[in-house]
Amino acid sequence: MDFSKSYCLENNRVRLVPLEREHLNFLSPIAKESDLWTFFIGRSNGENNFSEYIRDAIESRNQQKEYPFAVYDKMQNAYAGSTRLFDFNNELKSIRLGFTWYGKAFRGSGLNKNCKYLLFEFLFEKLNLIRVGLGAHAENKTSIYAMESVGCKKEGELRDFFPPIHKSERANAVMMSLLKTEWHSGVKNELKHKL
Repeated sequence: MDFSKSYCLENNRVRLVPLEREHLNFLSPIAKESDLWTFFIGRSNGENNFSEYIRDAIESRNQQKEYPFAVYDKMQNAYAGSTRLFDFNNELKSIRLGFTWYGKAFRGSGLNKNCKYLLFEFLFEKLNLIRVGLGAHAENKTSIYAMESVGCKKEGELRDFFPPIHKSERANAVMMSLLKTEWHSGVKNELKHKL
């Protein structure tokens, strides 16, 4: 993966472009949706410090640690949110996909499936990676269901990984993944059929 390249992933429904400072104005209204940040910890998220969140994401790309995208919904002609690639390991041919969030108006619309299709296609077919890892807070049932709906398999849980949110005790992290063999043996066609 070349962090200096401007990867643009696009189909009829969505366009993913490298996150830039200019996207702050487009995404700031979405950042004001308080429920959006329920399961995020740290990383300068939330309405009050959203500019820091964007700055940190861009700086992480400059340091070749993460590759953040801004997500544009072509159906609604508006920016919908963001997602990013991180923990790239060329030797192991693996990467992680996360920090994904969309505004309320875009959730459940099929946008996420289109994004994941483009990302998986890019990672498995262009970058020739073997494994994509994903994860979520164990209480974030919506996110877990979304990962399952695009073909990801649950691998296990990291116990007491997250600080308490709704309960008094810490919460587990649910770890999931998709493999290149699974992508080519059926997930790609199943996901494409859902688009």
